Amino acid sequence: MKTEDQAWRSLQAHASAQLRAGFADRVLCSARGPDETAWRELQSHASAQLRPGFADRVLRAVRAFPSSVPSLLDQFALSAATAAFCVITVAVVHSRSLRLEDERNLATWQRMAAQVEGMDSAR
Repeated sequence: MKTEDQAWRSLQAHASAQLRAGFADRVLCSARGPDETAWRELQSHASAQLRPGFADRVLRAVRAFPSSVPSLLDQFALSAATAAFCVITVAVVHSRSLRLEDERNLATWQRMAAQVEGMDSAR
């Protein structure tokens, strides 16, 4: 019977025999990504796809966009709305759980009352 180490070595040998030559080199090349010349070619190709004035249009659009920094009043309003939502949610869940508990208790008391009536009528 083979030991665990022997089985692992056998499995590794079998797996490595299935790989094509140069597999490790191809994996390392893929992991590193393209070299500098390939990046420059990609950037030049991408910039050729953009219409002239693209950067200016983007900057104008960003400047025209309203300020993205919320004011203190905006933050307070959001906090108040969140707190109100949480309080309402807690109240609704609490009310529902109380109603369900009351219904369960009432059903239990009705069963007990029916049993007591059954005992009284049996006498």
